[in-house]
Amino acid sequence: MGAGDPVVVEKENETIGGAKKEEDLEKGEVGVEEERKVQSNDVVDDHEESHLSGFHRLNPTNPLRIVINSATRVATPSPAQSQHPHTHTRSTPTPLQQPQPAASLNSRKYTNRISLFLFVLHMFLAVALVCFLVFRGVQGLIQESESTRRKEKDVLKYFLPQVEASAFMSIILAFIWQGSIRKWPTLMLHFILWFTFVISLAAGVLLICFQKPATDGVGVCFIAFAIGNGLYACWVSHRIKFCCKVLSLSLQPVSKFPDLNKPTYHVLGVGFLWISLWILAVIGALNFYFPPLTIIALVLSLAWTTEVMRNVVNITVSRVIALYYLRGMQSSTQFCFLRALTRNLGSACLGSLFVPAIEALRIVARGLNLLEGEDEFMFCCARCCLRVMDSIFRNGNSWAYVQIAAYGKGFVRASRDTWALFEKEDMVAIVDSDITSSICFLTGVCSGSICVIVVAAWTHKVHQTFTATLSLLTFFIGYLLTRIAMAVPHACVSCYYVCYAEASDKRLFDKTIKDRQDLLKTGRDVVPTPRGFRRYTRT
Repeated sequence: MGAGDPVVVEKENETIGGAKKEEDLEKGEVGVEEERKVQSNDVVDDHEESHLSGFHRLNPTNPLRIVINSATRVATPSPAQSQHPHTHTRSTPTPLQQPQPAASLNSRKYTNRISLFLFVLHMFLAVALVCFLVFRGVQGLIQESESTRRKEKDVLKYFLPQVEASAFMSIILAFIWQGSIRKWPTLMLHFILWFTFVISLAAGVLLICFQKPATDGVGVCFIAFAIGNGLYACWVSHRIKFCCKVLSLSLQPVSKFPDLNKPTYHVLGVGFLWISLWILAVIGALNFYFPPLTIIALVLSLAWTTEVMRNVVNITVSRVIALYYLRGMQSSTQFCFLRALTRNLGSACLGSLFVPAIEALRIVARGLNLLEGEDEFMFCCARCCLRVMDSIFRNGNSWAYVQIAAYGKGFVRASRDTWALFEKEDMVAIVDSDITSSICFLTGVCSGSICVIVVAAWTHKVHQTFTATLSLLTFFIGYLLTRIAMAVPHACVSCYYVCYAEASDKRLFDKTIKDRQDLLKTGRDVVPTPRGFRRYTRT
């Protein structure tokens, strides 16, 4: 014990101080009061450390130093060390002993800036086009010929009220679905699976009963979807119990955040106002060059915009719930919402552009891979398509939004890291068989079908020519607005899976996923979703 002791202690103090600084940076949105408590504790700790270093500087013959040494257990020095009591070797940690830097929960960089720039440019052009087409519509009512004015008046009288009513009804239905799922998750999961089948079948039958070529075509599409929905409900019946349990568990933290639904209110309010302007632009497009192409461009723009709105809600809820699971924080929903609208908006734009198409193509590839037959070339192509879609899905999937929200990663990197976590924790089979996204999709279809039944009956009564067009348009609007509200339960389930895979300490989770993994490993439960590639043998 000599002059080298204070150096060791001061070095330890610097290490402790640096670790505390890194920990403070990772705390994110902890309250101001908690930070003050931590700072006061640091002051006390530093004071105690200074006293301790003072004790180490005491002379070995000092009585106080003797008392301290007798109360402290010290390892017996080796003979080599006893021969050189004043020689101290400072041990430096090897690279393997140094901890790897963890991803920051408070990243301030903007993600996917190119996608963000493209979306902002698209919104600028869309607003300019909508304003111009609204002006053209007003101009047509005032300055155009009598036939044009009569046509626009008919559209305003028999087209606009139905669209506004369907948008308003969709928002009400969206909150009814979301509130019911949060209150009765198990009951509503079964209800949505079969009620969507009934209501879409009823919408198709109603449209066919009008006996118009256009309504017959739309009605056949609804009936075909209803048949597929019924088959799907039967196919996933063995997965429902586990998915109900996960849905119930994942929605438990929602009660700790009373304002978690506020971003959904704001987004749906903006969506309703935008759709009101958008439908006026569609009416004005009838007075412009190439009306079909202009209306198609407006529809694609609306689809991308509302999908971005949905993913903004998804990222907001994901950050709130993920910080609760990973750090035990109760973060500010408003702050998370502003973060999703600024730093993470680029990732939401990129994911909104590609994820729906990727997931749809992956479902088609899986469906083809389920078929069996003797055509070697056809099923070789099906396996090849599935391999390609799985590779693309690994680099772009909806599970990425949790890590985008928590760590501020780019969309592609978050997709890869999340899927690597699932593979590491042997959870790929479980997340592949989850039907939460399908339930949210069917909820949107259910709201759209209800809007079709109401609007089709109304329009057939007042102006039969618009029945098929308004049926498709109101279904589209009802689906999009309902999906925005259903982003809340979807984000909760995604956080439950991703945070379980990432958390080293799983005290906030029960044994639901672990028991499911044991069932799959022992073969007592099977997941018929094709994730691998089949081997066909000839008899």
